[in-house]
Amino acid sequence: MNPMLRKMSPSATKMIRLDHSHALVTFHKYEHKTPPQTKRAIVNTVSAALEIHAQLEEEIFYPAIRELDPDGEVISKSVPEHDEMRRLIAKLRATEPPDAGFDDTFMELMRDVIHHVADEETVLLPAAERLLGEERLGDLGARMTKRRLELAMPRAGEIAINTARAMPTSTVLMTAGAVVAGGFLVRRALSSRL
Repeated sequence: MNPMLRKMSPSATKMIRLDHSHALVTFHKYEHKTPPQTKRAIVNTVSAALEIHAQLEEEIFYPAIRELDPDGEVISKSVPEHDEMRRLIAKLRATEPPDAGFDDTFMELMRDVIHHVADEETVLLPAAERLLGEERLGDLGARMTKRRLELAMPRAGEIAINTARAMPTSTVLMTAGAVVAGGFLVRRALSSRL
């Protein structure tokens, strides 16, 4: 494994926890009164994140746990939960936000994911930390980072557009202001050195 990638990557369990946090924060941007185009962007953002997350777990993380704990109950539940999540995402992609049932399907996805996250955070991740240890989790984190980049790269434009569309206008304006102010401060700092 590339030593630089290993240093820059979080451990596998930290990465999974970060993914969980990202999904939960994105879920909570969704409200029944949210405009349809924003609902679609939120659904697309969380769907892409969940699909990549599930694939990383299934390809890299779960097999590492199974090597040491072949009868692990949480993992045996996790893959069918991922399949149900994929079914709900496909249903959401086949409908539009104004359609009957769109909100209910999204809320069902949210409930299922929150339940799944609770199982992993309270049982699977602490067990993985005990079973695998810091060094192995670091190696798995680097492999997961590399694979995440491979999975996300073809979808980078879609992910960026949906993330921007899912943000409230005030957040976009505040971010733009921070970038402009940061650029000004950097330029000023550089000119004072000359």
